Amino acid sequence: MEINKKITAVFFKTEQNNEPVRDFLKSLEPEDKKSVGADIMAVEMSWPIGYPRVRKLDTDLWEVRTNISNNRICRVLFTISDTKMILLHGFIKKSQKTPKDDLDLGKKRRSLVLGEKK
Repeated sequence: MEINKKITAVFFKTEQNNEPVRDFLKSLEPEDKKSVGADIMAVEMSWPIGYPRVRKLDTDLWEVRTNISNNRICRVLFTISDTKMILLHGFIKKSQKTPKDDLDLGKKRRSLVLGEKK
């Protein structure tokens, strides 16, 4: 069975070839991984998709919002390049507002990804 995705999720890679979001997802409990994976797949299938699953944070920067176990909220920041959803940064949100350090890291990685395209 072929799945028709509108965009395809790929992991951001550092210069050392690490994939920080993949590592973050691997650190989650199995049921939480499934929930986050399902939300990422929903974005792939239905892009553009809006609130509550996806929220725009900045120019070319969005977040997938997933409720996971213990009333926690997982965020995965991403950007879009052509038909790719590039997963830039993942974290567990501990406050109402997206933490500045997490937002800055997402923006830095977005600039690296989109800058390489030019």
